[in-house]
Amino acid sequence: MAAWSTAPDGVVIAVRLTPKGGRDSIDGVETMSDGRAVLKARVRAAPHEGAANEALVALLAKSLGIPPRSVEIVGGATSRIKRVHAVGEAGVLVATLEKLAAAR
Repeated sequence: MAAWSTAPDGVVIAVRLTPKGGRDSIDGVETMSDGRAVLKARVRAAPHEGAANEALVALLAKSLGIPPRSVEIVGGATSRIKRVHAVGEAGVLVATLEKLAAAR
């Protein structure tokens, strides 16, 4: 099972975010205890006043090759598990996500 699904205008990604992770990176895909797959991400920013969420948006935008305005956290803004909507060509975004997941 993938950590993302296609949407009419892009993809929706399930992300497990680790703030204060020492570096900004995508660390592959993990299967959680309930069987859901999540994309693991870590950012240097602390979870203070949305800084970690902003860093996640910037990291995903850079990793996917799309502008930050095309990435939006649509669920779980205050939890570790987030739903992120990325706007763009779904096929291209999925291929990029698969490469990111396989590279780790």
